[in-house]
Amino acid sequence: MKDRFRGFFPVIVDVETGGFEPRTDALLEIAAVTTRFDKQGRLEVANSHHFHVEPFAGANIEQKALDFTGIDVKNPLRGAVDEKWALQEIFKKLRIEQKASGCNRCVLVGHNAWFDLSFVNAAVERTNIKRNPFHPFTSFDTASLSALVLGHTVLAQACELAHIPFSQKDAHSALYDAKKTAELFCYLVNNTKKL
Repeated sequence: MKDRFRGFFPVIVDVETGGFEPRTDALLEIAAVTTRFDKQGRLEVANSHHFHVEPFAGANIEQKALDFTGIDVKNPLRGAVDEKWALQEIFKKLRIEQKASGCNRCVLVGHNAWFDLSFVNAAVERTNIKRNPFHPFTSFDTASLSALVLGHTVLAQACELAHIPFSQKDAHSALYDAKKTAELFCYLVNNTKKL
């Protein structure tokens, strides 16, 4: 892993939020999916980590965002946890996998990665977490890679072109979207060998 990605450990991240502004809008879900190389040298999905997150005090939540994701922030069955606790738990697990892979740092992989990275960075700053495993600005963007390799930028269509099953019904859950993005990332990486 360390040799393939210049010392970076790729972690596929998806967030569901209360809007588009990372400093003011709530982080409502976060999922992180890791990958590993199999014995044939093909990248595959490894582990996933996921939390529903309680909105931070004073967080803005747009109704349009809730309508889009289907999240009911007042539902007690959601099992939402504190933002800082969620991040710290995910970061602990990622650091273990990153070190085991021999990599120096995690790199966020996302579909339109700037969005997910901006919310992770804002939450880290807001909660004053000192040990963020992610590079602060480097990311791998599967939307851009899909445009290059598959000719499409929308996650559902890119998955379809890569023959990865995709359910619109299950979409817009951080865990589902992160897993599908991870499958797409593996497909894109594995198919670069042909180049």
